[in-house]
Amino acid sequence: MAATLIFTVLAIGADVIVRSRESDFAFTRTEVATRRVSAAVRQGEVQNPLPEGPYGVRLLQVVDADRHVVTASRDAAGRPPISTVVPPPENRLKRLYACPAHGGGCLTVVAVRASVAPDSPVVYGARPVPPMLAGPYIELILAVCALFLVAVTTWAAWQIVGRTLRPVGEVRGRLAEIGITDLSRRVPEPSGEDEVAQLARTANVTLDRLERSVRLQQQFASDAAHELRTPIAALRLNLEEIALHPDDAEVGPAARAAIRAADRLESIVADLLLLAQIGTAAETPEDLDFTGLVSGELRVRGPAPGGPDGRPPIAVNADLAPGLHCRGVRAQLERLVDNLLDNALHYAATTVDVHLESRSGDAVLTIGNDGPQIPRADRERVFERFARLDTARSRDAGGTGLGLAIAREIANAHRGSIAVDDGAPGTRFILRLPLVTEPTAARRNPDG
Repeated sequence: MAATLIFTVLAIGADVIVRSRESDFAFTRTEVATRRVSAAVRQGEVQNPLPEGPYGVRLLQVVDADRHVVTASRDAAGRPPISTVVPPPENRLKRLYACPAHGGGCLTVVAVRASVAPDSPVVYGARPVPPMLAGPYIELILAVCALFLVAVTTWAAWQIVGRTLRPVGEVRGRLAEIGITDLSRRVPEPSGEDEVAQLARTANVTLDRLERSVRLQQQFASDAAHELRTPIAALRLNLEEIALHPDDAEVGPAARAAIRAADRLESIVADLLLLAQIGTAAETPEDLDFTGLVSGELRVRGPAPGGPDGRPPIAVNADLAPGLHCRGVRAQLERLVDNLLDNALHYAATTVDVHLESRSGDAVLTIGNDGPQIPRADRERVFERFARLDTARSRDAGGTGLGLAIAREIANAHRGSIAVDDGAPGTRFILRLPLVTEPTAARRNPDG
C-alpha cells in the first residue's frame, strides 16, 4: 500500500515535470522563429513567401489589422490565420495552443504583435504539438513504470520479510512442540548477530535454565521423599509400640526414640523450607558487618566440646580482619556460617581454623579442620542435597544432609561462591562474598 502511494505520487510529479519542460522547449523554439519574422516586419524586409524558421518551424504568417494574411511560409500559404488571438499593445507576445478547424492536429502557437501601433500586423508562428504532448503517452509510460516498480518492490519486500520471519516461524514451531515431559529439545539458532538470532539464543538459554530447574525439582522431590521416609517409618514404629504396650516399662525408650525421629523430621522440613526461600524476595537484604557476624557466631558457640567417642575438645582459632561489610540477608548469612562451622567441628580431630580477610574486592572466609580430606572426585558432590560421604554413619545420628547444600544456595543467592580445598592437614571450605564500599546499614548497626 505504501509503495503504491509513493510510486503514484512520483509518477504524477514526473508527468507534470516532463510536460512542463517539453512545453517550454516547444514554445521557446517557436518564439525564436516568430520574433525573427516580427523584426523583419518592423524593418520592412519581409520576404514572400516567408522562409522556414529555425528548429523546424514551418508555419509562419503575417496577418494585418484587417485579419488578412499578408505573407506566409510555404506550409502556411493559402490557410486562414493560424489563430484569432491578437496580442494587446501592452503585452505583445502570447503563447497558446490552437487546433484549427481544417484539421491537421493541434499546434504550439506564438503570436507576436509587430509594434504597439493600433494597426500593427501580427506575426504567427506554429509547429505541431510534440508527440509526447499530443496524447496520453507519457501517462501510459509512467503508469507502466509505476506498476512495474510496485510489483518489484512488493516482491522484494515479500522475499525479505519471508526470509527474515522464516526463522521466527521455525522458533515458534519448535517452542510449540516442546513440552514439560521433554525439555531437552532446543530451537534452531540462525547464524549472525541480528535480532532473530539473538532471540533464538535467548530462548535456548531460557530452556536450559528451565530444564535445569525442572531436573533439580524432580531430583529434590525424589531425595526429599526418600529422606523423609526413614524418620516417618521410625516414628510410626515407635508410636505403634507405645500404643500396643501403654503400661510397659519399655515405653519410655520408645517415646524418646519417637521424639528423636520427630525432631529429625522437623529439622528436615525446616531445612527444606529454608531452601525454598533462598533467593526469593521473602527477606530484604541489607549492608552487614560480616566481621561482626562471624565473630558473633563464634561467641554463640563458645568452647567446642569433645566428641561422643572420647575425642578431646576442639580448639577453634580465629583470625578475623576487622571492618569487612557485605550485603545480604542476615539470617541466611548466619545460617551459612553456622553450617560451615558445624561441618568443620564435626570432622575436626583437634583444631578448627577460622580466617577472614579481604581479597580482590571480596570477603574471603576460610574454615578449615584437621580431619580427613575430601577426595577431589567428591568435592562437588558434598554440596548436593542429602549427600553423605560417610555412608556407614547412621542417619539418625547424623544431620539432615542439607547443611552444605543450604550453604551453597545461600552463597550463590548473595553472588558469592564456596569451594573445597586441601588443608595442612585436613580440609578447608573457602567462602567468597562481594564487599560493599559504603556499609550504611552496618554503621547503623555497629555490633553486626
